[in-house]
Amino acid sequence: MKRTLIISIVLLSSIGSKAQTDTLKVEQYCQLIATQRLLSNRVTIDLDFGEEKSFWRDTRLKTDIGKVIKFNTIIDAMNYMGKEGWIFINAYPVRIGDSERCHFAFKKLLCKADIQK
Repeated sequence: MKRTLIISIVLLSSIGSKAQTDTLKVEQYCQLIATQRLLSNRVTIDLDFGEEKSFWRDTRLKTDIGKVIKFNTIIDAMNYMGKEGWIFINAYPVRIGDSERCHFAFKKLLCKADIQK
Protein backbone atom coordinates (compact mmCIF):
# COMPACT_ATOMS: atom_id res chain seq x y z
CA MET A 1 0.00 0.00 0.00
CA LYS A 2 2.76 2.42 0.94
CA ARG A 3 4.67 1.61 -2.24
CA THR A 4 1.60 2.34 -4.42
CA LEU A 5 1.05 5.65 -2.61
CA ILE A 6 4.69 6.72 -3.07
CA ILE A 7 4.69 5.77 -6.77
CA SER A 8 1.45 7.71 -7.29
CA ILE A 9 2.87 10.82 -5.62
CA VAL A 10 6.07 10.67 -7.71
CA LEU A 11 4.12 10.25 -10.95
CA LEU A 12 1.70 13.07 -10.16
CA SER A 13 4.51 15.46 -9.21
CA SER A 14 6.37 14.77 -12.47
CA ILE A 15 3.26 15.62 -14.51
CA GLY A 16 3.14 19.12 -13.02
CA SER A 17 6.81 19.74 -13.75
CA LYS A 18 6.22 19.59 -17.53
CA ALA A 19 4.15 22.79 -17.47
CA GLN A 20 7.11 25.12 -18.05
CA THR A 21 7.33 28.18 -20.25
CA ASP A 22 9.06 27.98 -23.62
CA THR A 23 12.74 28.74 -22.93
CA LEU A 24 14.02 27.95 -26.41
CA LYS A 25 16.55 30.62 -27.44
CA VAL A 26 16.40 32.07 -30.95
CA GLU A 27 18.88 34.46 -32.61
CA GLN A 28 17.32 37.76 -33.60
CA TYR A 29 19.06 40.29 -35.84
CA CYS A 30 18.87 44.04 -36.23
CA GLN A 31 20.57 46.64 -38.36
CA LEU A 32 21.66 50.00 -37.01
CA ILE A 33 21.86 52.68 -39.71
CA ALA A 34 23.89 55.77 -38.86
CA THR A 35 23.37 58.93 -40.93
CA GLN A 36 25.40 62.09 -40.42
CA ARG A 37 23.23 65.10 -39.54
CA LEU A 38 23.41 68.15 -41.73
CA LEU A 39 25.78 70.81 -40.28
CA SER A 40 26.36 68.78 -37.09
CA ASN A 41 28.84 66.36 -35.59
CA ARG A 42 26.01 64.14 -34.32
CA VAL A 43 24.44 61.18 -36.10
CA THR A 44 20.86 60.02 -36.54
CA ILE A 45 20.36 56.36 -35.68
CA ASP A 46 17.64 54.24 -37.31
CA LEU A 47 16.98 50.63 -36.32
CA ASP A 48 15.74 47.94 -38.68
CA PHE A 49 14.32 44.81 -37.01
CA GLY A 50 12.96 43.44 -40.28
CA GLU A 51 9.45 44.83 -40.00
CA GLU A 52 7.59 46.52 -42.82
CA LYS A 53 8.81 50.04 -43.60
CA SER A 54 6.53 53.04 -43.91
CA PHE A 55 7.26 56.61 -44.91
CA TRP A 56 5.06 57.83 -42.06
CA ARG A 57 6.67 55.71 -39.35
CA ASP A 58 9.68 56.98 -37.41
CA THR A 59 12.34 54.25 -36.98
CA ARG A 60 14.76 56.25 -34.88
CA LEU A 61 15.84 54.76 -31.54
CA LYS A 62 13.59 55.93 -28.69
CA THR A 63 13.37 55.67 -24.91
CA ASP A 64 10.52 53.87 -23.14
CA ILE A 65 8.54 57.13 -23.03
CA GLY A 66 8.96 57.78 -26.76
CA LYS A 67 11.68 60.44 -26.71
CA VAL A 68 14.25 60.12 -29.51
CA ILE A 69 17.70 59.13 -28.22
CA LYS A 70 20.40 61.36 -29.67
CA PHE A 71 23.94 60.04 -29.95
CA ASN A 72 27.11 62.10 -30.26
CA THR A 73 28.96 59.52 -32.38
CA ILE A 74 28.49 56.10 -33.91
CA ILE A 75 30.60 54.60 -31.12
CA ASP A 76 28.17 56.09 -28.62
CA ALA A 77 25.32 54.24 -30.36
CA MET A 78 27.30 51.00 -30.55
CA ASN A 79 28.09 51.19 -26.82
CA TYR A 80 24.37 51.64 -26.15
CA MET A 81 23.53 48.53 -28.21
CA GLY A 82 26.19 46.56 -26.33
CA LYS A 83 24.68 47.57 -22.99
CA GLU A 84 21.30 46.34 -24.26
CA GLY A 85 22.83 42.90 -24.94
CA TRP A 86 23.23 43.11 -28.73
CA ILE A 87 26.38 41.53 -30.21
CA PHE A 88 28.14 43.27 -33.12
CA ILE A 89 28.47 41.16 -36.30
CA ASN A 90 29.54 43.36 -39.22
CA ALA A 91 29.68 46.93 -40.52
CA TYR A 92 29.63 48.30 -44.05
CA PRO A 93 29.25 51.73 -45.69
CA VAL A 94 26.53 52.56 -48.23
CA ARG A 95 26.88 55.58 -50.51
CA ILE A 96 23.66 57.26 -51.67
CA GLY A 97 24.41 60.21 -53.93
CA ASP A 98 26.80 62.49 -52.05
CA SER A 99 25.95 61.14 -48.60
CA GLU A 100 27.29 58.03 -46.95
CA ARG A 101 25.53 55.88 -44.37
CA CYS A 102 27.11 53.29 -42.11
CA HIS A 103 25.21 50.05 -41.54
CA PHE A 104 25.95 47.89 -38.50
CA ALA A 105 24.55 44.37 -38.05
CA PHE A 106 23.84 43.04 -34.54
CA LYS A 107 22.41 39.83 -33.11
CA LYS A 108 20.92 38.84 -29.77
CA LEU A 109 19.65 35.59 -28.25
CA LEU A 110 16.03 35.94 -27.13
CA CYS A 111 13.51 33.51 -25.70
CA LYS A 112 11.13 32.35 -28.40
CA ALA A 113 8.18 33.29 -26.17
CA ASP A 114 9.40 36.94 -25.94
CA ILE A 115 9.51 37.50 -29.72
CA GLN A 116 6.62 39.54 -31.08
CA LYS A 117 5.09 38.37 -34.34
